[in-house]
Amino acid sequence: MASSKMDYKVFNDPIHGHIELPPLLVRIIDTPQFQRLRFIKQLGGTYFVFPGASHNRFEHSIGVAHLAGELAQALKTRQENLNITPADILCVQIAGLCHDLGHGPFSHLFDGMFMQKARPENKEKHEDVSIRMFEHLVKCNKLELEMVKHGLDLSRDLDFIKEMIYPKIVKNGEPWPYRGRTKDKSFLYEIVSNKANGIDVDKFDYFARDCHHLGMQNNFDHLRFLMFTRVCEVDGYRHICSRDKEVHNLYDMFNTRRSLHRRAYQHKVNKNVEMMITDALLKAKNAIKFEGSGGKLVSLVNITEDMEAFTQLTDQVFEHILFSSSPDLAQAKSILQRIMSRDLYKYVGQVLDDKPTKEKIDSLKTKLVQAQTEALPDNRMHTLFEVTIVSMDYGMKEEDPINNAYFYSKHSPDTAFKIPQDQVSKLLPKQFSEKFIRVYWKTTDSKSLEAAKRQFEVWCRENWSLLPQDRDTETAELIPGERNQNS
Repeated sequence: MASSKMDYKVFNDPIHGHIELPPLLVRIIDTPQFQRLRFIKQLGGTYFVFPGASHNRFEHSIGVAHLAGELAQALKTRQENLNITPADILCVQIAGLCHDLGHGPFSHLFDGMFMQKARPENKEKHEDVSIRMFEHLVKCNKLELEMVKHGLDLSRDLDFIKEMIYPKIVKNGEPWPYRGRTKDKSFLYEIVSNKANGIDVDKFDYFARDCHHLGMQNNFDHLRFLMFTRVCEVDGYRHICSRDKEVHNLYDMFNTRRSLHRRAYQHKVNKNVEMMITDALLKAKNAIKFEGSGGKLVSLVNITEDMEAFTQLTDQVFEHILFSSSPDLAQAKSILQRIMSRDLYKYVGQVLDDKPTKEKIDSLKTKLVQAQTEALPDNRMHTLFEVTIVSMDYGMKEEDPINNAYFYSKHSPDTAFKIPQDQVSKLLPKQFSEKFIRVYWKTTDSKSLEAAKRQFEVWCRENWSLLPQDRDTETAELIPGERNQNS
């Protein structure tokens, strides 16, 4: 049974204005599993550096659901031969709404930095957890009948939604990997999360939303993209294609991504704060327990395996540790207290290295251990430094993502083709990724910090005959809180 427009709910969003969502999406929003996204910062520790970055996964997910519906509806209106059904559009919207259900506290901090150290053998992505949380949400809120009522076929549409949350890379000649939809609907899998080239509505929303809250310019116009989008067939698959004249707009999109990473996501103070929060969570990983299914207690390390416990885990774990009187959380608490008093880890420096090998990193760590031993000979139990590799790219590592994008022309709207970079502009980059080796010092002891800086300089001279960069590569302007950093 299709929903009447009278049943839709209106949301006033600062990015997309007044948007309407169908009642089934509203029913999903009004569940504890989705509402927890209100308490998970979209940009993790960035709020400690950029005061406007206070937005959460909740509003981003609603924005993605809206844009997913808009793109699917635009294709349906423009090309009736695609046979896009109301159920297709509803499933795409649900996938957009639920794609981030699996994020833990401070978003990528938890599922990236924390879990990589707490459970290095666990190679799961947050999308895997999103799928489990979606299944849990549907089951415990008894939404199956509600979905059938709104025209969904549970035997295939539930699979379709989960497949769109975490799609696969489909290569020519391989068997069709999906159960939710057949090959003639392959383009639907490119709307929420496009694994082929990264052009998807998830990015459209977070570019616009993050730029808005960070106070930065967004040079990509996603509304224009929606106007010039069609589906064309290539080698038996149907792909979302853009007008040829939009290639510059798409390069602007990926440049916006790189700029956001350079100026905000990988900002040296942001990563410093996130490193400290990660260290605090590691100290607390076995001391904090949440009640999971069957009444069992679940620790932070295993919490992504129990969705009942995971529903209770949000950014509020920070305050739980910060205001705790438990001796088991004393070490974790002291780290968070340092954040609150702006007594952050010290920035030693960074150096550009596109191929940071394990041998190089190990030799750097040997130098830093030497500095620690020289300055603090009595402290041999704890490592006082952190060496991180910061990656910045256009979304596909070393590859130009536009190489995997298809275009059409005004005169041949159903014929897809690629545009070589040398036919776009001679001013485009030839390299699409770079990596920095960055060093932080965890103690405030000035003697050991100076020893670490000396050893880092020695190491840089030995490997590149140059001094490390001693200032932020992102921007020369003063960032709030940067005054206390060693820059």
